[in-house]
Amino acid sequence: MSNLKPDSVIACLDCPDHVQAVLNASMWASSRMQAPIGLLHSVPSLQQKAAVNYSGCLNIDDESTLLDKFTSHEHLSNCELKAQGKLLLHQAGAYCEQQHYKGKTYTLHRHEQLNESIDYVDEKSQLIVIGHHVTCKSTLSQLIRVSHCPVLVTHTPFLPPTSALFAFDNCATSHKMLNWLCKTPLIRALTVHIVMVAKETPDNVDALREAYARLKQAGISCKKALLDCRDVSAALHYYQSEHDIGLMMSGAFGQSRLRELLQGSDTEKLLSSTKTPYLLFPKA
Repeated sequence: MSNLKPDSVIACLDCPDHVQAVLNASMWASSRMQAPIGLLHSVPSLQQKAAVNYSGCLNIDDESTLLDKFTSHEHLSNCELKAQGKLLLHQAGAYCEQQHYKGKTYTLHRHEQLNESIDYVDEKSQLIVIGHHVTCKSTLSQLIRVSHCPVLVTHTPFLPPTSALFAFDNCATSHKMLNWLCKTPLIRALTVHIVMVAKETPDNVDALREAYARLKQAGISCKKALLDCRDVSAALHYYQSEHDIGLMMSGAFGQSRLRELLQGSDTEKLLSSTKTPYLLFPKA
């Protein structure tokens, strides 16, 4: 029987270097969205069995030394893989308590690949939080492409943002994300910069103005900017740096595969170069 709770924030604990950052980001999001945190760990495939070094990822009293024993072998048995995962989940829950997190947490110990686990949780969850460097066979881009749920990618350490950049391109996914941002309490307390990288045409000016008005009507503090630049990712990064913005937000892979093949994916470029948390909304 599934213990997945609907409308959860899912913390993916597959990346040792980002476990603490993922938990901190999940607690930040959960507190704003009034949602429980599902602590998710996927046991590697039975064929893989490679030991993943989780030692030192969380400092919970003397228990951190228990994870060390799982890194002394090149490969782990099925039982050892499961034991490692259960211990990691226990420590993750203890870490949240240690940080005085007031919400609820529960564990999801899945015996499958991470992409299959994300497929299992994403249609019933509010947000998936994942580290920038995943350890599974799938790439971060592949995991995000198949998700039906917004995904927050975090680096380490996670720093709670006070402002966010919404990369608006007037496509269907961008409008879908705009609708979501107007409703979600996640960014309610942030100053949102809605930025469009495009030619300064009447249509683009009107589209940006209407999107800005939607955010204002929803009670969100926001600013707008239209940047006439050919390199979308470079323009967004420059604006983010100039205004010291702590969170990037955009639709995920809204371009056609043909355009991505010919020109490269703006989402891929932002994923590889963004050093702050990055919130991606699934393709419409």
